[in-house]
Amino acid sequence: QVQLVESGGGSVQDGGSLRLSCVASGYTAFSTYMAWFRQAPGKEREGVAAIVGRVGRDSTSYADSVKGRYTISRDNAKNTLYLQMNSLKPEDTAMYYCAADRIAYDLLPHYRYWGQGTQVTVSS
Repeated sequence: QVQLVESGGGSVQDGGSLRLSCVASGYTAFSTYMAWFRQAPGKEREGVAAIVGRVGRDSTSYADSVKGRYTISRDNAKNTLYLQMNSLKPEDTAMYYCAADRIAYDLLPHYRYWGQGTQVTVSS
């Protein structure tokens, strides 16, 4: 089992920045592949960024809607996943979730382990 706990959400103005964190505990060997998703009211869950930790280099992917504004990273020593969000827009408002699995689902919502979510609200 893997437990994921997100933090760092909040309310910001249009153009602002936030950094989300997700701490993994338990059998963290199951969190080789990790990702951030978001879900706004009335909308489907959307993958925004994914990462695979490799020796010497991480492999990342992003949804087109966040490319150039969001950066996903991880600190394996701290079992922590991050999402740096810059140039935030009102349409980025959503509940943000981190996810983990041993299988590379990239931005597809098939991950086995999910956090409880952290709310991000961007006002104009």
